[in-house]
Amino acid sequence: MSAPWKDVVLENVPTGPVAARIYNGEGLKKAAPIVLYLHGGAFLDTEHATVRPVAASLAEAGAIVIAADYTSGNQNAFPQVLECAYGILAYLGNKRNMLELGGAKKSLLFVAGEESGGNVAAGVALKARDQMPGSLDGQVLISPLLDPFMGSKSFLQAEESGMRERWTEGWNRYLGFLGGVCHPYAAPRYCSRLSGLAPALVLTAEDDPLRDESMEYGRRLEEAGVRVRQQVLPAGTGWPTLYGGQSKDKPSWQQDVCCSFKGFVEDVQA
Repeated sequence: MSAPWKDVVLENVPTGPVAARIYNGEGLKKAAPIVLYLHGGAFLDTEHATVRPVAASLAEAGAIVIAADYTSGNQNAFPQVLECAYGILAYLGNKRNMLELGGAKKSLLFVAGEESGGNVAAGVALKARDQMPGSLDGQVLISPLLDPFMGSKSFLQAEESGMRERWTEGWNRYLGFLGGVCHPYAAPRYCSRLSGLAPALVLTAEDDPLRDESMEYGRRLEEAGVRVRQQVLPAGTGWPTLYGGQSKDKPSWQQDVCCSFKGFVEDVQA
């Protein structure tokens, strides 16, 4: 699955100019939703100019997807990464009808990310609730990496997927010595106040080491009164490859991501 894209620079982001790749799906409707996409990479990946299959899948669902370079200028450390991502979201919220984006004033605004990008997306959604309430229409959390203590039952599969050491290193990079694990924007799983957040789409799979923390967060959002659409894909789709993990199965998850996001947008619009 692929979608046409173009590279741009978002000049007036509060934290400074940001390079971005904009994906546009086929047959975009008027006022197509705008998605700020935050790539994964275990808080270690700073590569921007690369193909992002998750972003392409969201675009194929009929969205304008902005895959922004939110990591390369800040060493993947909290709070700089969070501040950069939030600044991009605020910029897009104010400029969603810009010609280079192709959106409209009535375009819905989403933040999305997989794995470590899912963590940052959840943190951005929290900050958006606190500082620009009502501006974010939804959050898309795809196998979000939420638990710095890595203690869930499903996480035992991390060794099989080849991700345990990488995630350990990544959490140490992201949180550093600032005690970020105590901050709800850094580790949303431990946030005690989840009410008032934008509706959430939470995706994971049976063979995903991040399954339990993803599902737990979805349940906690529901308990806090947040509208949640949660889906656990069956094993066998090569799901861990979504964030660079190993799998014996050929990747076939792209269409599932596309269809789930399309249904989520319809829910939000209803």
